[in-house]
Amino acid sequence: MGATLFLYATVCLFGAVIGSFLNVCIHRVPRRESVVWPSSHCPACAAPIALYDNLPVLSFLFLRGRCRACRAPISLQYPLVETANAAGYGLIFWWFGMGWPAAAYALFFSALLVITGIDLTHQIIPDAITLPGIPVGLVLAATILPVGLVDSLLGLLLGGGLLWFMAWVSPYLFGKEGMGGGDIKLLAMVGAFLGWKPALLTIMVGAMAGSLVGIGLISLKVMRRDQYIPFGPFLAFGALIALFFHRDIFAWYDTILLGAR
Repeated sequence: MGATLFLYATVCLFGAVIGSFLNVCIHRVPRRESVVWPSSHCPACAAPIALYDNLPVLSFLFLRGRCRACRAPISLQYPLVETANAAGYGLIFWWFGMGWPAAAYALFFSALLVITGIDLTHQIIPDAITLPGIPVGLVLAATILPVGLVDSLLGLLLGGGLLWFMAWVSPYLFGKEGMGGGDIKLLAMVGAFLGWKPALLTIMVGAMAGSLVGIGLISLKVMRRDQYIPFGPFLAFGALIALFFHRDIFAWYDTILLGAR
């Protein structure tokens, strides 16, 4: 029992450390800056961040959310992303077991987390994440994931193709642009990692969640009907639901169909 807890604590700690790097990606990728050089520095005063001030979550608490050099506030995004990635890694390795498939899904989770952060702050889904993610997903599906290359290719084609068709037809049906190119590539990456059925579930869950949140924000007068709401975070949420629960959801759906006959 003690060894198991230590193992999961190590996984979560590793996830938090990776989460610190993900924050760098969220900040620099939209600006087309290197995520490797220069080393971590304060966005406000550019002062280098010492190693002892770069501990995931803990440094934010010790510094009380402010830069040691200039006392500028540190965005709450930093500890949130680190905590989310740590919790995500722990949940993935607990759910799928300690093995290479869980490691692949942890990589997938981190990619979704970066995409969510960038889409929320910059309203873009960067090709630098999704385009490499597609072949990586195909390779992992063909080697270590329980998906298989054929299912992965179908997921890539169906997921990306369905959103592309929706984007193409939206101006004719609704008089305005529908899905963006970033959303299309994101779902293609999801399909490559998870397969075609989970890709369809991702669209369904993401669209439902986006609609509910949008209606809620409009009802509360937080946003107007004509305002843009990023769809990438909802697709990422749908992808996580599909990752963990697609087998149970499809089994439940098959049971309903058999019961209706």
